Amino acid sequence: MFGSYKNEDVTILLKDITGQVKPQSTEEREKLIQGGRHYCEMLPIEYEPSEQYMKSFYTALDMYSGITAEAVGRLGQLIYKDKGENAVLVSLARAGTSIGVLLKHYMDRKYGINTAHYTISIIRGRGIDKNAMDYILARHKPQDIQFIDGWTGKGAITRQLEEAMKDYPQVSAGLGVLSDPAFISEKCGTHDDFLIASSCLNSTVSGLLSRTFLRNDIIGKKDFHGAVFYKELAHKDLTYKFINTVEEHFSFEDYDLTDNAADTAENTMEEVKSICRDFGISDINLVKPSIGEATRVLLRRMPWKMLVHSLDDNEHLGHLYQLAEEKCCELVEYPLKHYRACGLIKAMADN
Repeated sequence: MFGSYKNEDVTILLKDITGQVKPQSTEEREKLIQGGRHYCEMLPIEYEPSEQYMKSFYTALDMYSGITAEAVGRLGQLIYKDKGENAVLVSLARAGTSIGVLLKHYMDRKYGINTAHYTISIIRGRGIDKNAMDYILARHKPQDIQFIDGWTGKGAITRQLEEAMKDYPQVSAGLGVLSDPAFISEKCGTHDDFLIASSCLNSTVSGLLSRTFLRNDIIGKKDFHGAVFYKELAHKDLTYKFINTVEEHFSFEDYDLTDNAADTAENTMEEVKSICRDFGISDINLVKPSIGEATRVLLRRMPWKMLVHSLDDNEHLGHLYQLAEEKCCELVEYPLKHYRACGLIKAMADN
């Protein structure tokens, strides 16, 4: 095991590649990605949040722990209803891992069970870690597996998961998320595009682990996908601050689990295509809808513009306003339908 998660909370099916990959600047990575290099073959220099931004994180944690806890409860009950006491949570590293820990804690307490929880890598365009899948399937029944992530944006990982499960026909490709504004996940806590505080930070709220890495000079055919353990950031680790704060708001009442909203959902991809037309964007991968994805754009990518449903919504978007100011990224009020925010990545071809 590596990272700062407790052994009893998650089995991390990732290879420790600490010290083997030199991190690169955001601008350097962005040029390489847009030039055809896959993002999984590089690692970023971890963003060091400012004091003001950290205040935004704590504010978000205080404001949204309640709605996060309710989403965990609803999703946990949906999973138990479907999978029963032998449910196996398989969270998608890295954003899904803390969510998986919360779900495990909730289900264990409500149902008096010991839910199995693994975290594995899935990479857009490269697929799921088959060695990790084989490890899990050697120990559990395929029908018990439930994949977990934090939120949906355009649904790229959902589609990647569906493609990957063609190799595992007995495993459901259905994804469980806390926030599903795209109306595409199998199970969700809510369709509201709300701020999950863990999306505000990188490794320091994800067990001090990097995003996952796959390059054949470092990851062998029998290896799990890789990740770096940022031990040097231990004094800034807020992983269990996030988990424990959300858990303080857990309610174990039985929720109404009907979901009528999905029946009337419009196609969210049409909204993304409209944004592309309105802003002259030819590459749909440069459009990142949802609060979670917009936050990632500001933390990891070269942002061009930040579309927001309102320039006066500090309750939901205060941390984005702060980050956009720090990154000198233009905020644009735009009539978003399904999302509260959408990040636009700067095209690097002409730079």
